[in-house]
Amino acid sequence: MFLELISLLTKLDSGFDVIHYLTVRASMGMLTSLLITLLLGHFFISKLNQYQIKQIVRTDGPKTHLKKQGTPTMGGLIIIFSFILSILIWSNLNNQYLWIIITTTFIFGLIGFIDDYLKIKHQSSNGMSLKTKLLSQFIGAVLISIWLANIIDTDLLIPFIKTWTLPLGLAGLIILSIIAIIGSSNAVNMTDGLDGLAIMPVVLILGGLAVFSYIVSNYNFSNYLNMPFMPGTEELFVICAALIGSGIGFLWFNAYPAEVFMGDVGSLSLGAIIAVIAIMIRQEILFVIMSGVLLAEILSVMIQVSYFKMTKKRIFLMAPIHHHFEKKGLSEPKIIIRFWMITLILVLISLLSIKIR
Repeated sequence: MFLELISLLTKLDSGFDVIHYLTVRASMGMLTSLLITLLLGHFFISKLNQYQIKQIVRTDGPKTHLKKQGTPTMGGLIIIFSFILSILIWSNLNNQYLWIIITTTFIFGLIGFIDDYLKIKHQSSNGMSLKTKLLSQFIGAVLISIWLANIIDTDLLIPFIKTWTLPLGLAGLIILSIIAIIGSSNAVNMTDGLDGLAIMPVVLILGGLAVFSYIVSNYNFSNYLNMPFMPGTEELFVICAALIGSGIGFLWFNAYPAEVFMGDVGSLSLGAIIAVIAIMIRQEILFVIMSGVLLAEILSVMIQVSYFKMTKKRIFLMAPIHHHFEKKGLSEPKIIIRFWMITLILVLISLLSIKIR
């Protein structure tokens, strides 16, 4: 909406046209969401405390987590608020990719909100039943995937290879998108078990996706780097930047020891958003590589549950895998920093594919 005003001002003075530049809008989007989060953070946390919206800690988890009991949760609301407000200001509202992202945020944020609400209402670490939660995510993922399938190419790009692509077809793309969205949403949710553990990998992955978004939206860059040109995806660069700003702002309050947790309202929506962006720019395979830490978290739970059902024994001391390392004696800050470092390495490996390709 701000761009419409700038267009009017540009008629009076051409200098205002600089605000239309993609890099300027992305920078301003990041700065806007960052400042909103920082400025409203303490006020928002005080309101969460006032209304007793506090974390319920699992009693079967590491004993060091018992001190986290009563920490405000649902901090993901401030991430969503600053993010949505920023992209509404700095993005092109006529871009269809923007509205898919906003819809994704709303659907998965709502699912997470209901899950958090039930946990608080019943004073239990269990919110929605697993079946209800997965069904809700499935319905949301199907709607978004069908929408995506009607506006993007159905060929899967193969990283590190210049010419070869894998044709998925409409049905194949929809199925892949559903799996990616649900998987990523739950992976971020499961990773969000230590202070700052989930938000920083999401920020790093968004940084990688932002680079790809910028390249494929620019004809000259995409042609030089042998990547498909995708008009309209330039808004994803602004969107990634705005969400990075919100995430960094949230980390100010979520870093160890956390003053607030993001809750399912934040983790489910963030996971879905990064998956949708990766699908839009056709980088699903590289997204899996960048999300190695998130993937390890969700796979550790699936392996643990399956193995226990078959043998009544456990592979990990506790799942998700970050709890396994806690049980092994590693301190929480050390686990967090190492998981951040691994994610950074994986994102850099993914970015290497640009030139190698």
